[in-house]
Amino acid sequence: MDELLQVNLQLFSIIGTIAFAISGAVVAMEEEYDILGVFVLAFVTAFGGGVVRNLLIGIPVSTLWTQGLYLKTALIAAFLVFIVPVSWIRRWKTWESLFDAIGLAAFSIQGALYAVQMNAPLSAIIVAAMMTGIGGGIIRDVLAGRKPLVLHDEIYAVWGMLAGFLIGIGWFQGSWPLLGLFALIVILRMLSVVYKWRLPRRTLRLNEESKQAKGA
Repeated sequence: MDELLQVNLQLFSIIGTIAFAISGAVVAMEEEYDILGVFVLAFVTAFGGGVVRNLLIGIPVSTLWTQGLYLKTALIAAFLVFIVPVSWIRRWKTWESLFDAIGLAAFSIQGALYAVQMNAPLSAIIVAAMMTGIGGGIIRDVLAGRKPLVLHDEIYAVWGMLAGFLIGIGWFQGSWPLLGLFALIVILRMLSVVYKWRLPRRTLRLNEESKQAKGA
């Protein structure tokens, strides 16, 4: 990666780290966790995806501890969420989807680039991109006792997979093309939120309710 790309990805990564750390802290407060739980969910949301990615493509997990800037950023973000007025947090939640989309795009691209540097196959690049973008949110929701939103809400994980696929086949290389891809993923994610795009789904709930009604 050239210097300009590294600078831009670092900036977006900081924004994504802030967004995901705040998201984890807010969920912890919604579940009435104590201050330790707030920090745990904030860190898990911000860094969980990167840890899973490293495990999948063979990067030592210990590299997390070399990211002092991001660790401090997440710590400060979680602490501020814990002390700010509740009205500020509610205001943040109106912008949550946008910052979440920024974090998804930045971390998905990062994950794909890490996999490319490891000479991983296309399938591994796609998985690395997806898990970097959504892994932290899944772990957060599981720890909070919730259904992972990324698996049943508006289209989310697909955009991370798309970023990995496009990088893996070599369509986006160099600083400006990757920044264009970043913007594309953010736009697609926001469109899926605004228009509530969803993947096809099936449920057994109605069938089960019908059987129960007949049995009664």
